[in-house]
Amino acid sequence: MNKPLRRIAIFCGLLVLALLIRDNYVQYVQADSLRTDSNNRRVAIERYATPRGDIIVDGNPITGATKSTKNGINDFEYKRTYKDGPMWAPVTGYASQAFDASQLEKLDDGILTGNDDRLFFRNTLDMITGKKKQGGNVVTTLNAAAQKAAYQGLLSRGKGAVAAINPQTGAILALASTPSYDPSTFAGTSGSDEKAWNKLQKKNNADEPMLNRALRETYPPGSTFKVVTAAAALENGLYKSADENTDSPLPYTLPTTSTELKNEGNIPCKNATMRVALKVSCNTVFGKIGADLGKDKMLAEAEKFGFNSEQLTPVRSNASNFPKTMDKPQTALSSIGQFETAATPLQMAMVASAVADNGTLMKPYMVDKLQAPNLDVISQTDPQKMSQPLSQSNAQILQSMMETVVKEGTGTKAQIPGVTVGGKTGTAQHGVANSEKPYAWFISYAKLPDGSSPVAVAVVVEDGSANRDDITGGGLAAPIARSVMKAVIDSKK
Repeated sequence: MNKPLRRIAIFCGLLVLALLIRDNYVQYVQADSLRTDSNNRRVAIERYATPRGDIIVDGNPITGATKSTKNGINDFEYKRTYKDGPMWAPVTGYASQAFDASQLEKLDDGILTGNDDRLFFRNTLDMITGKKKQGGNVVTTLNAAAQKAAYQGLLSRGKGAVAAINPQTGAILALASTPSYDPSTFAGTSGSDEKAWNKLQKKNNADEPMLNRALRETYPPGSTFKVVTAAAALENGLYKSADENTDSPLPYTLPTTSTELKNEGNIPCKNATMRVALKVSCNTVFGKIGADLGKDKMLAEAEKFGFNSEQLTPVRSNASNFPKTMDKPQTALSSIGQFETAATPLQMAMVASAVADNGTLMKPYMVDKLQAPNLDVISQTDPQKMSQPLSQSNAQILQSMMETVVKEGTGTKAQIPGVTVGGKTGTAQHGVANSEKPYAWFISYAKLPDGSSPVAVAVVVEDGSANRDDITGGGLAAPIARSVMKAVIDSKK
């Protein structure tokens, strides 16, 4: 071969090599970024070419699909529909042709669209047989009756949230948030869908209907946190029983200050037992317990209950907060759910759940299993122990205290005939210098005659229409908790 031809051959060889390198780079290195690029419309067209699989509650789908209206440039075949969309939105999230997806719709998109790698062999077989690809199902742990009771209970109260858990497994039974939204209104690409989406955005809607308050909002828990403080007192041996007199002066001045810690009303808090202190909700008793234990012991106990850690259900729940840096007076305030203590409703349901399950805290989850289109189980969630905040004996002491609260204390509106109910009310300060209307809290569990505990609940209510003096956890939140617990119990009969 002469010299000019050899040069041309080498040059062509280099071009071929460069092409192969570029081709491999595009196919393997850039594959994911190209696949998820917002300008790659073919991916979106394929995503909506078949009906999505369903999200299942109690064996019934709460989602569906319908043919898209062919208008303009819309080339998506199907769009998502929802049954009782506002009630279930905190669970499902949304799937929109124009605005992507959220929560279970986003996290399990591969299963619901049929594109998950675990469906590869089935999809290959369908391609050979000419069968159209189908989406799989997401089977939740939710209880439809409990969800309905939670949502309807909140509707008349304005803003609020409910989380309910099975203490023995960690399965989430209800997850409600108000105000809510209907994901169906912006599932497509029409002008009305865009208007509905824009109307729901935070900048246009101060009520934030798309905020999942059960998982993503942290509130000052107020007196419901006294359950954690009582647990810390028992676990650290500060007090060994519910009926031992505490060292609790009245008035009680916060350590190193001249500021008195006040109780709500004229209640018997001087040297009160922990049972009485929880029953009437003594700030002085539990504030002093926190200060006596110190921040390290209080922090350790709070973190055993899940504070300062995000929870994945698999939808992410914000981390609840118990301060890591505090002086003694701040520790006292934090121990009664004030200062910088803040919790999601899910977190406080976890507190009640651990007490109910004899001190064992199970990891919360809301997806029971993922199914292939033919209903074969792709994956199953096994209940998993998260921590042991309390010994069994101390948990039973705390149960007896919480049950006294419902029998004869501030939580009597949570009573259910034939069922043992334990609970704790809370009325949490809100706003600078407590200038805003407080939040009403109630946490509780139900125990059946056979000793099993099928449900633990946390309710928080932001009732802007209520008179300030009428806002109490026992008055506003306890009746909602009762209806949720009763719904779970009745559904098992």
